[in-house]
Amino acid sequence: MEQLAVAIQQAEKTHEERRKNASHYATLIEKLNSKPANSAEDFQEQVQHLKKQKTEWKKQDTWLAKDLTEQSILFHEEKNQHDEIVSELDGLKKRQSNIDERQIRMRTMLCDALGVSAEELPFAGELIRVRDDAREWEGAAERLLHGFALSLLVPEHLYTQVVDWVERTQLKGRLVYYHIQKNRTGSSAAHHHNTLAQKLEVHPDSSMRLWLENELAYRFSFTCCETQDDFRRSSKAITRAGQVKEPGGRHEKDDRHRIDDRSRYVLGWNNAIKIAALEERQKKQQALIQKHAEDIAQANNTRKMLLERFETLTRLERYPDYTELDWRSAAQTAAQLTAEREALTATSDVLRELKQQKDHAEQTLHQAEADYMLLYKKQALLEQSVTTLQANLEQCQTVLSTYTLTPQYEQELNRLQTAQNTAELASLDACVIAETQLRNTLDTQIDHQQRTLDSLRDSILRDMREFKTTYPVEAQDIDSTLRAGPEYCHLLAQLKKDDLPRFVSRFKSLLTVNTINEIANFNAHLAQEREIIKERIAVINTSLTQIDYNPDRYIRLEAHQTLDPEIRDFQAALRACTENTVSGDESEHYSEQRFSLVKTIIERFRGREGRAELDRRWTNKVTDVRNWFSFAASERWRADETEFDHYTDSGGKSGGQKEKLAYTILAASLAYQFGLEWGEVRSRSFRFVVIDEAFGRGSDDSTQYGLRLFQQLNMQLLIITPLQKIHIIEPFVSSVGFVDNKDGNYSRLRVLSIEEHFANKTALQEPGTEHERA
Repeated sequence: MEQLAVAIQQAEKTHEERRKNASHYATLIEKLNSKPANSAEDFQEQVQHLKKQKTEWKKQDTWLAKDLTEQSILFHEEKNQHDEIVSELDGLKKRQSNIDERQIRMRTMLCDALGVSAEELPFAGELIRVRDDAREWEGAAERLLHGFALSLLVPEHLYTQVVDWVERTQLKGRLVYYHIQKNRTGSSAAHHHNTLAQKLEVHPDSSMRLWLENELAYRFSFTCCETQDDFRRSSKAITRAGQVKEPGGRHEKDDRHRIDDRSRYVLGWNNAIKIAALEERQKKQQALIQKHAEDIAQANNTRKMLLERFETLTRLERYPDYTELDWRSAAQTAAQLTAEREALTATSDVLRELKQQKDHAEQTLHQAEADYMLLYKKQALLEQSVTTLQANLEQCQTVLSTYTLTPQYEQELNRLQTAQNTAELASLDACVIAETQLRNTLDTQIDHQQRTLDSLRDSILRDMREFKTTYPVEAQDIDSTLRAGPEYCHLLAQLKKDDLPRFVSRFKSLLTVNTINEIANFNAHLAQEREIIKERIAVINTSLTQIDYNPDRYIRLEAHQTLDPEIRDFQAALRACTENTVSGDESEHYSEQRFSLVKTIIERFRGREGRAELDRRWTNKVTDVRNWFSFAASERWRADETEFDHYTDSGGKSGGQKEKLAYTILAASLAYQFGLEWGEVRSRSFRFVVIDEAFGRGSDDSTQYGLRLFQQLNMQLLIITPLQKIHIIEPFVSSVGFVDNKDGNYSRLRVLSIEEHFANKTALQEPGTEHERA
């Protein structure tokens, strides 16, 4: 019975699956316009038929793809041609000319650039047309004159401008133009009967009519031949079909475009016929575009249908044979098994009773197996727990055996046990929890004590470093480590034994008498140097007022307090060290703050460790009183003392201005260095200056200005200059010395007074290879 039940269930499941497959199969096969197969033989025939259909459909799809590509290319080509026609029509409706839109745009650019009208620069085709009585030759004339008709005719007065514009402009196309010169009527030629030139007409109102008529007669005197015999006999001929024959035997016929295609005509000064032709061509082009679009749409629809068929075939391949679709045989099998089970059930009550007993026995057996597995798991857990507890016990015994409690540790342990509620330690888990809590408490206390020790260590080391920094001499042999603690303790004991506080009053007294007074004297010395600089600048300015720096103007040197932060900070520190030093208040003089300021300055003078070079440069800078000033030159009007210009540097000045300013500052600096007594000709001061080639590169005016300035300042000059500058310095020297090296072996010196120099000047010549200097 059980086997029958399983077989029936499987048969019903198979029946349902095959029924669904058959329904899906029927839906797919109907999409391919076929009927579902009802037998294995029909199914196999249908499969073979579909394979052949698939091959045919693939060929059709390949052909459609190729045709679709070709149709798309043709569609875009026709569309572009249609757009060109529309553009050409728009341009033609705005003008009377038949010339192509591309050439018209090029001429528009030219006319806009030159500021002239299009009538002044006509195309040849705008002035030429076929006579009414020769319309049968219009196609041949258009084909032969097409290139000449697109040529631009440039009159004499615009020729130069056109040439220049064409040369510098990217035309993005081809332009041919003819220079129509005055007094020239074009190429002359004999006028023959029945030539193409005689069938052409030039615009009667054109100023270029005579030139065009002669040019047409010269270039297009092709005999118009009605028969082939006439064409063969003529040396220069043309037929109505457009075949051309030139002298020398060259023949040409260009049928790339229809000879009667008026949309390509360019001759004439009325374009109504061309517009009508282009409109007709536009209609045909639209119809052609529409046909291509319909063909493309039909091809796309066909390919879409084929794609759907390919997808349907792919889905049908899920059913390789008829067995998965044969639901009728599965239904018949299920019905037979069901009938067999019903017959057995109806004829056997004993079987039913046995089945009930069997079910009860199986249920009892399942319950017993479940109870057994539960007890087995509990037993395993208990055994594992016993093993774990035994291992923990052995570990605890091992740990206890390795420790011997001292009375101190035992007392601390008892205190901790008292703090712990031992009444709650009724299980091993409670003991583990208590151990964890106790361990955490001890770790916290250890961490706290360690942080305290670290803080004390850092504080001690910091104090050691500060002591070494404050007293480097006393602590030079002691390290800043905890191992050096005994040495610091020994030093402390020594200090207590020396009883230094007894000498504080004496130290302050010495500090008052020596340090502060020395700083005050140093500050006074610097202040005196500052006043000396001011006085000397005042003296220099007295002399500079007598020299014309420029007509009616003179130079005044100005010294302002510098804005350099280092120097200003140094001055402020000196004032802080010495202020109130004459008040007699000793407690104020020797305050620790004042001593700290003095100490800081002296340390920088001596050079701090690691910053000696920086402190040396700082000392040189702040103690040089010249750096306390920012010097400038003020150019003033002598009449009213108002300022004309102010110089803090020579930026933005010409070469001559820079030289004059440089001479002025140089002379003032030398006068300051020598301490000259201004205005005294026989000043008993050293004022000797040597100038080496200084005037060789300057202008004559600035050189003379510098020499007058040195003369005004009573300088004693030795000037070394090339011979070509000797005429500049002659009025300012009392003697000259000529140095030469005649043979290149040794130099010679000849000293002359200025009077002797003037006497011999005409005889003195400059050697070609010698190097003379004065």
